[in-house]
Amino acid sequence: MNHGDTEARRAELNRLTERVIGLCIEVHRTLGPGLLESVYEEALAYEMGLARLNFARQAEFPLRYKEVVLTCGYRLDFLVDGKLIIELKAVNAIEPIHQAQLLTYLKFHRLPLGLLVNFNVPVLKDGIRRIVSGDLFRTRDGLDDET
Repeated sequence: MNHGDTEARRAELNRLTERVIGLCIEVHRTLGPGLLESVYEEALAYEMGLARLNFARQAEFPLRYKEVVLTCGYRLDFLVDGKLIIELKAVNAIEPIHQAQLLTYLKFHRLPLGLLVNFNVPVLKDGIRRIVSGDLFRTRDGLDDET
């Protein structure tokens, strides 16, 4: 992949991420914190439908272990446009295990970027984490180049 292709792909993912974050903010603005994760999932699915985003909700996530496929019951909360994984939470705080979970999903799907969104916060921007897997969004120092 050349530099131009990388920049175009990065820009496309950033635009998609911004759209999804805007929809998450709308859900949070309307509902506020303190509800079950399933309520936020339902509301976000509604908003993404209105926005005409292509998404899969509760997409099955079989794991490949060597030469077998394990059907362990893992599901992605959302896979948007086949490019962006959204993992929703409604917890007191995002824990390292939540970030590891999304990072694992990204690695198994060979996707570079996901959003971890915790709706149980007073201000949603404090509950959003961009999780990067691979090199598309990394700078020379190995850090996410945009938060």
